[in-house]
Amino acid sequence: MGRVRRARGARREEDATRPGDTVRSPASAVPAPEPKRIPTSAEINAGRKPGEATAWVVDDRTDLPGRSILLHDLWVVGDTVVQAMHRKVTAYRLSDGAEVWSVPLPAPVCETPVDPTPDGKVVVVYKNSQAVHGNRCNQLQMIDLRTGKAGWQRELTETGSLDDTIIVHTAISGDVLAVVQGMTAAAYRVGDGTALYDIPMENPGKCYPDDVAGGPRLLVSSNCAIGADRSKSYSQLREIDPRTGKVHWRFRTQAGWKVGKVLSVAPVVLTTLDTADIIGNWRIVALGTGGKLRTTIDARPKGFKYCGDSGDSGQGIQNCPGMVAGRNAVHVGGTGQVGAYDLATGKLVWGVKSEGSTLHPLREESGTSALVYEASRPGQEGGIIRFGPGGVDTKKQVLLHPQSARPTEHAMLAGRLAYVNGRIVITPSIVSGKDTEREARMISFAPENP
Repeated sequence: MGRVRRARGARREEDATRPGDTVRSPASAVPAPEPKRIPTSAEINAGRKPGEATAWVVDDRTDLPGRSILLHDLWVVGDTVVQAMHRKVTAYRLSDGAEVWSVPLPAPVCETPVDPTPDGKVVVVYKNSQAVHGNRCNQLQMIDLRTGKAGWQRELTETGSLDDTIIVHTAISGDVLAVVQGMTAAAYRVGDGTALYDIPMENPGKCYPDDVAGGPRLLVSSNCAIGADRSKSYSQLREIDPRTGKVHWRFRTQAGWKVGKVLSVAPVVLTTLDTADIIGNWRIVALGTGGKLRTTIDARPKGFKYCGDSGDSGQGIQNCPGMVAGRNAVHVGGTGQVGAYDLATGKLVWGVKSEGSTLHPLREESGTSALVYEASRPGQEGGIIRFGPGGVDTKKQVLLHPQSARPTEHAMLAGRLAYVNGRIVITPSIVSGKDTEREARMISFAPENP
């Protein structure tokens, strides 16, 4: 794969003068604004109080275009955390945030899967040009996240409007990469890029694949009965054997509803949306053996908002901030509250209200207990809390972030979160290419003596 240096800044316009124009001397020109300064890890840790977490911060000074740039999924592999941003994929050491390796790409990354392979490989998709408009999301690049070495590269083929690559979704299950492009889907071997099979399109002309979810299982979502009358449309979710493409089971939403997000593939827990009111009317659905409906949960009466009040944001089917499903419960967070619903009964087993806080479930602990990230806010440090049945009476402060990190942490708005071995890693979901609006790239907290 051809390699180029880091992307330069925003598009420059040629200077030109016309008769009658006033030409300013360099001395009278308005000075460029100073870049915003990011505190160092040493400065944040110098302000720690006894009992507060240690921290490291990444100040990535990559020269970016002067617009908002998306940060993609976080991958934790070995002792590194890895993320794609703009035209590169970078690994940082978990213990201190030092950059371990970086793979440059010819054009901006446009899609990443949530999960790498069990042996730490991933396939990112980047654009076919650096143009802001009129490009395609069609260049596949395999990267070994354990070594930082780029592997095979291939281009997705387009034959018409049904398989265009304007929008592409990907997922990895085992050593198989599933790709949805346009209204078609196919599978590739991650190890060498070999095309394996086309994911079958059932009810041709009626159902079209629209997204994929990976991990221990491979799930394919399809839109069906697409037309002007949204009350007749529905979604179909299928489990596909990643090795053979065989369909294990199918689940169909009721007419007028569609699959929203997949919160977990094992067990299968998803959200469904009313196509007439996709913001206000939603449910959480748990499936059992063979894709059979297990429970339907309506969290709205308790005041919970969709994906923790973050909305859809146009991300992939597995990206839903504020909701985490475990073996026993689905944990729902958001502004001012967090709670857990039993997957077997659909009932609320515990809930906590905390005015002014934003609470993000991280993972399920024993039973229906959960670790919850409380985002920092003006006047309040961030941290990690454990809640369980009994709600606020079970509150245990697992990690308290230092007050000195509060402004840096708050500016990230809990965009992307990863939690591993007692350490939390936080990044924004977008960064600005403007120097005056620059924020830290990543921040992490862990106990002083893990």
